[in-house]
Amino acid sequence: MPRSAFISLDGLDGTGKSTQCRLLADWLRASGHAVTTCIDPGGTALGAQLRSLVLHHRPEIDRMCEALLFMASRAQLLAEVVRPALASGHIVLSDRFLLANVVYQGHAGGLDVERLWEVGRFAAGGLEPDFTIVLDLAPEQAAQRRGRPADRIENRDVEYHARLRQGFLAEAQRCPERIRVVDAAPPVEVVQDAIRREVTSVLGIKGG
Repeated sequence: MPRSAFISLDGLDGTGKSTQCRLLADWLRASGHAVTTCIDPGGTALGAQLRSLVLHHRPEIDRMCEALLFMASRAQLLAEVVRPALASGHIVLSDRFLLANVVYQGHAGGLDVERLWEVGRFAAGGLEPDFTIVLDLAPEQAAQRRGRPADRIENRDVEYHARLRQGFLAEAQRCPERIRVVDAAPPVEVVQDAIRREVTSVLGIKGG
């Protein structure tokens, strides 16, 4: 069992990332693992301000500006939360990470995907999750599940959200050893069981 580990969950808004992060953290803590959870963008005082800009600023933000705001928030999150937690031997669970930039501003937004990976890794000082779980769900189902008013990005057209889903699946296909896809359509507990199997399979981490 590794001393520390870094796991991220990603996917469309409405796929249940926050709920699944919480359940996964509870499962790991039940067996004595030290777990730190965070959200990206956000997770720090500065990150919360940048998150608000990204999600609610009017008028529309330029896509490159949007990508760099995500990365700035992430750099602060890494400095304040993620790196100290990993250094203390914690398992870190992040609700989104760099993959979100690549998919939202790259695959769906038209920016160069490889360049986003490159700049994103620089902004993160080369730190990436040990692996990422993508919760996959049809965009129309994800929209129905959100149960709250849509933010600036969620309000984009159906074609944008279709490109998001395909972007996540394309990146998972390209890097299957680090990005695993879990079907988010079944009930919450079924999805959680699938996530736990992936965590155990990839990292050898077991919960109680």
